Amino acid sequence: MSLQPIHILITGGAGQVGLELQRATWPDRVVLHAPMRDALDLTDAASIQALFDKVPFAAVINSAAWTAVDRAETEVAGAFAANAGGPAMLADITREPGIPLVQVSTDYVFDGDKAGPYVESDPVAPIGIYGASKLAGEMAVRLGNPRSVVLRTAWVLSAHRTNFLKTMLRLATDRPALRVVDDQHGCPTSASDIAETLKTIVLRMIADEAAPTGVYHFVNAGEASWADLAREVFRLSAEAGGPTAEVEGIPSEQYPTPARRPKNSRLSTAKLTADYDVRPRPWQLAVADIITELNSTPSNSQGARA
Repeated sequence: MSLQPIHILITGGAGQVGLELQRATWPDRVVLHAPMRDALDLTDAASIQALFDKVPFAAVINSAAWTAVDRAETEVAGAFAANAGGPAMLADITREPGIPLVQVSTDYVFDGDKAGPYVESDPVAPIGIYGASKLAGEMAVRLGNPRSVVLRTAWVLSAHRTNFLKTMLRLATDRPALRVVDDQHGCPTSASDIAETLKTIVLRMIADEAAPTGVYHFVNAGEASWADLAREVFRLSAEAGGPTAEVEGIPSEQYPTPARRPKNSRLSTAKLTADYDVRPRPWQLAVADIITELNSTPSNSQGARA
């Protein structure tokens, strides 16, 4: 007798984490569903209900989000609809059948004023609309579905979509030197490693009704400023024969943005290691893998340098 398939819904399938979730190696029985917006509109309860009526999902990973941090300052309704309204509706539809829900969140729920890495129990105090909308999504998930995990992460990088690493490589194609903020510190993190962590969490939640729930942090090990990260990107790129540039560190005040960024985005992962045995690798190794992928995949390589 054949075993029944395990259906897992991935929202935000076109984003960095969503793409890596689909590239990950899953057990044979797992069937991933990563519908585009025309098939699943997370701002429309009827659209969500229609999909759940069709597929008996065993779990949901919500990696969909409004990530335009600066635009969120003026497009408040859109940010909250995506980052809070969508998670609330997913929590509501998954609560009664006891479907595990894993919500991807962000370091922006903190104000960045702490001296050391943030732990999950630290007070939240977002300093912008994006962080406030993501915090509202966290609260909706935790209050709406007791079988839920919120996974906060930060400084997400990959060979896909738009991110800091790819922007640095693009700018270096015609600029010999770049000025990069040096007084914001965080943990550069691979979208692929985030996906592997999400996979670990969701598979355990499916298999074990007593699996730990609550808020967790995942980032790659170590820390850096944006300028530190840029220097490492260019060092690795130069070794691979790619674009490089000199990096001048500057204070945040010399690179003003509509939304303030936390000065400290470092996150402790000790709780995740204790409960799920996830042990993050150093961020430098993660960045090296992304540079290798960009140089080995023609479409990605050209895209990073265009």
